[in-house]
Order: sequence, then C-alpha cells, then structure tokens
Amino acid sequence: MTQQQVRVHNIGVSRDGYAAGEGQSLERPFGHADPMDFMSWAGATASWPNRTDPGGSRGLEDYLVREFHRNIGAEIMGRNKFGPQRGPWADEEWQGWWGDEPPFHTPVFVMTHHERPSFTLSDTTFHFVGGEPADVLALALEAADGKDVRLGGGADTVRQFLDAGLVDTLHVAVAPVELGSGSRLWDSPDDLLDRYHRDVVPRPDGVVHHLFWRD
Repeated sequence: MTQQQVRVHNIGVSRDGYAAGEGQSLERPFGHADPMDFMSWAGATASWPNRTDPGGSRGLEDYLVREFHRNIGAEIMGRNKFGPQRGPWADEEWQGWWGDEPPFHTPVFVMTHHERPSFTLSDTTFHFVGGEPADVLALALEAADGKDVRLGGGADTVRQFLDAGLVDTLHVAVAPVELGSGSRLWDSPDDLLDRYHRDVVPRPDGVVHHLFWRD
C-alpha cells in the first residue's frame, strides 16, 4: 500500500520570498500583490480549469497544473486563505472566495484559533480546527481515506508544516517581481536544501519553478 503524502502544489512567491502582500481585503485577496504575477504561467496551460478557449501549452507546466488534483483526498489551508476576517468570526455567513462550487472537491480543514461550525458547498465540506500542524494533519489524513493531503497555503501555514517536517513534496513558482513585505515563505529557496532534494526549471519569462522532494 502506497504511503499517504503531504503535497504543496503551485504556490507562487515573489523573488524576495513573499506569497502575498500586505493589506488583504475582500477586494484584494493577495493584498498589494497582483495574483497574475504569480499564476500567469498556469493560466497559459492547456489544462488550466478556467480556460474558455482551445489551445494552451503542454509540457512540464501543464503536468504541474494537472497534478494539483491527482490523488488528493483532503486539503489543509490557513484561515487567511479562506477569507480576510481576523480574530473572532464577526460574520459566519462568509463561506470563502470560491462561490457555490469550490475547486477542492474534498474535505477542507481550515486552521484557526477561532473555530466555527462546519458547512458544505457542493462536494466540499469546510471544517474549522485548531491545534498544532501534526494534530490537524492527523484529521486530514483520516478524512483523505488513503489518498494524499494537499497543503494549500498561505505561506505561514506552509512554513509551519515545513518547520514541523510534515511536507513530502513542494512546488514553488518564483515570479520575477518583488513585494518588499507581506506573507513570507522563505528568505531563499536554498533554505530547504538541508532536508530536500531540488530541481530548478527556469522559464523564458523569468518565472523559476522549484521542485522539492525528500527520500
């Protein structure tokens, strides 16, 4: 039986290591950052789920987009990926950025210090849980029913799981922009080389893909 893995897919960061900017709001989920700076490479692929016209690129990047959903049984995300509210829930009617058809199609575990009742939209159920990364991961692995767990972000949540030694594979797309401040994933991609193997794949437009895995 194949061992379940914890996977990070297609997280975008700036050249100075930030996955989102300052000042997240309902209108600007990435703060002062432009999300297209991070994800334009994915939108150009043939398998991009929001594509409305035929065509698109194939090759490694198309594979990375398709890999996002392969064998995923649950997702873990931080509260700031779920929404812009901070502190106690002032509005439990907020159900995320994604509308009535979230793109996850699995149970989602939202890490928060302020729990609230679970709810379901289409085939996605959101659970709001506290605890250390290992505790939340145990819940997600059980819910995944033998499949892998995707760690969806944001950067602070990914960093917590990396620091706890709980991430098996990690794909980061480094964009040729600088943010100066925000939610930082790392000081340098070399920070992870003491515990991961890495391949680096540069693109002509300046995006650099970093693919990490461990034995």
